Amino acid sequence: MHDLGGVSKFLCEAVDIEPHALTDFDKEVDALVQVIRLKGMMTVDELRRGIEAIPEEQYLRLSYYRRWIRSLADNLLARGILTEAELRAALDRS
Repeated sequence: MHDLGGVSKFLCEAVDIEPHALTDFDKEVDALVQVIRLKGMMTVDELRRGIEAIPEEQYLRLSYYRRWIRSLADNLLARGILTEAELRAALDRS
């Protein structure tokens, strides 16, 4: 998914270079990732690897920061820092 060189369907799409305002969600995810990283619970490489592991259909459907939060959750679950029950409970509260 991430090696798109030569893929024609992406070559003709204009790149939006206008500044984008961040939503509250975007800011919260960015802050959460930074705190988790500074506490040594996840590296930037793990975040990137998690984003790159998202299946193509889901990856294309998710926004930039939704990819981040997906990777963060997957990494914390894999390390046992977060359980599936805790994640489900948090999602039910939101």
